[in-house]
Amino acid sequence: MIIVLKPDAKKEQIDHIVESIHEWGLEADVSHGSEQTIIGIIGDESLVRAKPLAAFPGVDNVMRVQKPYKRASIEFRTERTQIVIPPVRPGCREVVIGGNEVVVIAGPCSVEGREMLRNIGRHIQNSGAKILRAGAFKPRSSPYAFQGLGVKGIRYLADVRMELGIPIITEVMDTRDVELIAKFSDIVQVGARNMQNFSLLKVLGSIDKPVLLKRGLSNTIEELMMSAEYIMSSGNERVILCERGIRTFETYTRNTLDLSAVAVIKKESHLPVLLDPSHGTGHWDLVGPMSLAGVAVGADGLMIEVHHKPEEALSDGPQSLLPKTFDNVMHELKKVAVAVGRSIGN
Repeated sequence: MIIVLKPDAKKEQIDHIVESIHEWGLEADVSHGSEQTIIGIIGDESLVRAKPLAAFPGVDNVMRVQKPYKRASIEFRTERTQIVIPPVRPGCREVVIGGNEVVVIAGPCSVEGREMLRNIGRHIQNSGAKILRAGAFKPRSSPYAFQGLGVKGIRYLADVRMELGIPIITEVMDTRDVELIAKFSDIVQVGARNMQNFSLLKVLGSIDKPVLLKRGLSNTIEELMMSAEYIMSSGNERVILCERGIRTFETYTRNTLDLSAVAVIKKESHLPVLLDPSHGTGHWDLVGPMSLAGVAVGADGLMIEVHHKPEEALSDGPQSLLPKTFDNVMHELKKVAVAVGRSIGN
């Protein structure tokens, strides 16, 4: 349930409403926008159905929220959420995800070594990417596939992060690793296979770091939003959603990249949404076209895999772009971004 306040509602009136909601055993989420303030009621709505909410001073309107997700809903925020990544070190700039700029996150699928990570990081940074991605812990379908360098990979990421002054994002798979990864990374990623690992999501709700949540292989958009709700209801509202392709009957591509999910999420939620065309297609030559389409449909950012020798990559080589190809894609992306009134790679 949402309480829409009058433009001239006073602070004491808002406080009175919030106090009353708490007395009824419910939570109150106050969102102050530039033109409007709303109060979201979270909990068992049956406890307030008989309450005269519209009679409270300062109340303009009361509306019921039919969606199962609350905090992630567009109705609960009067303005879109922007995730601010602080500068890595003095002299660097902050990165804002969810603003006018389309933020590109790029790098190898896995951390394979410090030198390769440094070289790729420097290249994608010079091309306009703002965040370096690479997995230290890798969830693989086969137990015999490369599982990542683990703690050693985290150290390499931390070293390159400080050397280049570029924020990093890496995946967490286990609740036991959350503290370590949150300490050294700027964004913590939840992979598709862990989208409904609710124990992990609850722990991530207690950290002071943004969380990028990828859509599961066979999950609906509503289920993605509900997983975001787990994190947000545990205290961490800095959530970024990511469409990375879903499993369908089509076998030509690795997954079916659901571009419509970006538009739907922008309509249903205030949270930023990214697109991962690398995992979404599984083919390097499709990454560019799908990246362009992602910007056109409204994505707030892209995750693109880049490797200097894809044929030797320890994971996901077929979907990784060569650095030169990545440069070309970034060049084309800037044209599309300008056409839709946004910027990229500044």
